[in-house]
Amino acid sequence: MRVMLAGALLLLASPAEAAARSNDVAPSSTNAAVRSFTFGDAAKNGGGAARNDSIAVPAGRPYADGYGYEPGSAALFSVAAAPGNYRVTVTLGRRGAASTSTIKAESRRLMLDAVSVPAGRSMTRSFIVNVRDAALTPPPANAPGGTRVLLKPRERNSLNWDDRLTLELLGDRPSAIRIEPVAVPTIFLLGDSTVTDQPAEPAASWGQMLPIFLKPDIAVANHAESGETLKSFMAELRFAKVLESVKPGDIALIQFGHNDQKVQWPQTYAAAETTYRDYLRAWIAEFRRRGVTPILVTSPERRAWTGDRIKPTLGDYAAAVKAVGETERVPVIDLNAASIAFYEALGPARAPLAFNDGGKDATHHDNYGAWVLARIIAQGLAGQPAATHLRDDIGRFDPTHPPDPATFRVAASVTRDATRPDGN
Repeated sequence: MRVMLAGALLLLASPAEAAARSNDVAPSSTNAAVRSFTFGDAAKNGGGAARNDSIAVPAGRPYADGYGYEPGSAALFSVAAAPGNYRVTVTLGRRGAASTSTIKAESRRLMLDAVSVPAGRSMTRSFIVNVRDAALTPPPANAPGGTRVLLKPRERNSLNWDDRLTLELLGDRPSAIRIEPVAVPTIFLLGDSTVTDQPAEPAASWGQMLPIFLKPDIAVANHAESGETLKSFMAELRFAKVLESVKPGDIALIQFGHNDQKVQWPQTYAAAETTYRDYLRAWIAEFRRRGVTPILVTSPERRAWTGDRIKPTLGDYAAAVKAVGETERVPVIDLNAASIAFYEALGPARAPLAFNDGGKDATHHDNYGAWVLARIIAQGLAGQPAATHLRDDIGRFDPTHPPDPATFRVAASVTRDATRPDGN
């Protein structure tokens, strides 16, 4: 890919192309695929003014020529990027005052959470962002398949399915951003609306919170989508996209059940005792033959009470996941049981504080609930080979003693919907 930046031609290589040129996980500044941008005082002398191979970005510069702010938003900064994994390194801090910064990527994936820097100091922090598009390698002549994932209407303008790496800059802005392609392992997430990158406040799901608990040496590729089942995930070629994208050493977290159990959806219903288990076994086999480690996740429970206890609505499916895990010798993270413990620890009066729309939604979560569920997932990964990628400072977590929702804070996205207002 070639993009003109302020009169200079930058070669924007994909991570795969970069890896072919070098085995270095963090390419040097001489690599043409590395892009650096400066903001604030460094950018006031004029857009495009290069300093130390960096592009100076004036405040509010609209997206053009491969970089800039998305239409209608002063917080969403995008850079043209081919599909793959990228290390983003930001420089934080202000000369005359303390600063606090939160950064999300693509559709509200939490990367840095309220990072504070004392006045007059600076700090660099890194994280990994996965970029993807909907394209599929065309099948051979006369072979079944397709050339694109069959996206839902709401996804077609999403920040998750495009040719850009988008950062949502909340609080104090970085003074510099460096973006470089990297070859790192990837955790692929396959699931439904309780896993997906929810595009708008106040909803959130555990998949978009998981990156905050990981070191900057692994990516999260969240392919989960609202309304999905094991069957529809294949019919819409989402599973084909994941299989085309994985590589040996990657991890796949698989969580379905909420929609698979809906008998009123006859085209995608899968009985817990039979077909649901068969599909899980087939997916496990597909990942294993590609050198990918599958991990099964039981679905988080709905918030339905019988007295002060949660009424199970997914028990048959949670049991099926655990049974398949045992027979196939696949790790299982029992998010269903942990979510019940979490809700019951809060109690009927406070549990709505973990759910979307002020608790009116008893299935989907808000930032607090999604963060807790993601923390449970991270705890489940602690006993797996993926444990080496967990941050060293997160400690152990007990869902029966969650953080107080009254004092919990994650910076809210400034846009109601993380899609492009102009439809591009």
